[in-house]
Amino acid sequence: MSLVMAAAAVAAPPPTYVLALADIFLLFFIMIGPIKALGAYATAAHGMEPRQWTATAWKVFGVALVTTLVAGGVGGIMLNKWHIAPAVLQLAGGLVFLLVALQMVLAQYATPAPPGGTAAPPPPAGRLAFPVTIPAYGIAALIVLVALSGSADRYLWIMGLAILVLVLDLVTMLFIRSIMKTVGQLPLQILSAVLGMLQVALALQLITGAIRTIIHT
Repeated sequence: MSLVMAAAAVAAPPPTYVLALADIFLLFFIMIGPIKALGAYATAAHGMEPRQWTATAWKVFGVALVTTLVAGGVGGIMLNKWHIAPAVLQLAGGLVFLLVALQMVLAQYATPAPPGGTAAPPPPAGRLAFPVTIPAYGIAALIVLVALSGSADRYLWIMGLAILVLVLDLVTMLFIRSIMKTVGQLPLQILSAVLGMLQVALALQLITGAIRTIIHT
């Protein structure tokens, strides 16, 4: 799947899109959705009082929302102004995505910390917003999709889907304690392993799609 092929040329009437809106939602769900951040949310919530965590969750959502709006509103313009080919940005985002996905997979084989050690302090809200909730590869994907949206309606749909996923992140943060109590650690570890492998595959697909586009340009 190539984000660069997500939209036909703007001049072609009407534009033909390779990625349907459902595909874009799934892409955002994997890249900026809550599943990848469950561990970070649970760790942060564990070190805070419920009221403090609620305020932090809303702060993280606010920062992530502003980041998304700025990236969607300015990113596409800067991409064209700096004459950066969308395929190059997709390649860069795919490489970062691959490194993060490999880190997620390899973390399963790391030696666990001995019990009784000093607990790490919860990450600050700014770090929970970026890069935990809105990672660099998610911003890259959003900018490419916006730059190739081709119409105002398509642009609004893309931004709306991104914001919808951020709302899912917020709901997950607000109910992370209940989620961890209900689901438990083992299912989340299995889900993390499956998601990690899917992310590696998706990252490689983004990279190969970008390379093909660059070669054929």
